[in-house]
Amino acid sequence: MNNALHTARILLPRPGTDLTRWAVVACDQFTAQPDYWRRAEALVGEAPSALRLILPEAWLEEGERRLPAIHRTMGEYLEQGILVPAVADGFVLTERTTPAGVRPGLLAALDLEAYDFNRGSKSLIRATEGTVLERVPPRARIRAGAPVELPHVMMLIDDPEDTVIGPLTARRDSLRPLYDFELMLGGGHLKGWAVEGADAAGVFDAVDALAARADGLLYAVGDGNHSLAAARQCWLDIRRTLTPEQREDHPARYALVELVNLACPALVFEPIHRALFGVEPEALIAEYRAYLAENGADEGEGDDLVAFDGAGREWRFKSAQHPLRLLQGFLDGYMARRPAARIDYIHGADALRGLVDRPDAMGFMPWAFAKEELFGYIRRFGALPRKTFSMGEATEKRYYMEARMIQ
Repeated sequence: MNNALHTARILLPRPGTDLTRWAVVACDQFTAQPDYWRRAEALVGEAPSALRLILPEAWLEEGERRLPAIHRTMGEYLEQGILVPAVADGFVLTERTTPAGVRPGLLAALDLEAYDFNRGSKSLIRATEGTVLERVPPRARIRAGAPVELPHVMMLIDDPEDTVIGPLTARRDSLRPLYDFELMLGGGHLKGWAVEGADAAGVFDAVDALAARADGLLYAVGDGNHSLAAARQCWLDIRRTLTPEQREDHPARYALVELVNLACPALVFEPIHRALFGVEPEALIAEYRAYLAENGADEGEGDDLVAFDGAGREWRFKSAQHPLRLLQGFLDGYMARRPAARIDYIHGADALRGLVDRPDAMGFMPWAFAKEELFGYIRRFGALPRKTFSMGEATEKRYYMEARMIQ
């Protein structure tokens, strides 16, 4: 059975590396809070770090200037033996401890030929949220010139009986340990074990069984959809230059991801809030109410969506469907008409309220999407509006730890 799953040759920092300074959180976190990334830079100092191999989106405007240094450092880390082979052909079982609990995962390679983020896709790997095409090229430029990839994609599997990752977790003490350390800046704790040989073969059997009852949707991108879309774009660009034989095993055809079971109790779906700047709150709310009325969706006051401004005023909305379906459509049009306005997508209610503290700012807080409904929703309706949910708070996202050659 084609389940798009592949083992990988996985690289890790050489023994003796300070892993707390090596591993850093996903690049698309804290985009409106650059102080976080300044603290990360101060903590890392001159030590080897994945921070030197990624482009935090807080510095996206500096991308063209930073890209050559990122690619150069990747090469240096390989030449100097800072990144070394750790798993010759297999997977990595991970165990992440956060305030939400212990979250097991499985680092694996997936076939990008089985991924399609376009609307109406019926591919084995699908996006959970709308893909913003403008966000793909900057990440594709990083990957296109990179000798290695460092994954922050968290890929969901719907496995209520925990048949894929659960058996590995139960016998993790028999697996070869790879790392065990505290993550920087409140990220919690991370452990990892090599999954090789017969243990790796057992993973394929379990995923085959899961695929047989997946109704065509085996993997759903929980975090990192735009990074995966960039990997797919790079592969399509390379694919055109290869013979059919060369396409079969080219390393760029695959992308490292962390498989996470949707049923894991420590996997919590949080809403993603909207912060707007350079707006007139009362006028914006009036336009939004008119938009709802035009679409037959003005259902009065409720707690499905809460809006507030820097002066402490608050507006509440009720919605029969997920409120972001209409809100995001309205905001897209609103922002297009007002080029001076700016929007940020924020994790955490406290962070949102801290940012919306001036007269020309306001925030929108929707309720969270129920994770149990995710796979059924995607099968029936396709991807949700972009930035509908977050899998935990920002510090609970995947940290860059492992690497894989892609050239």
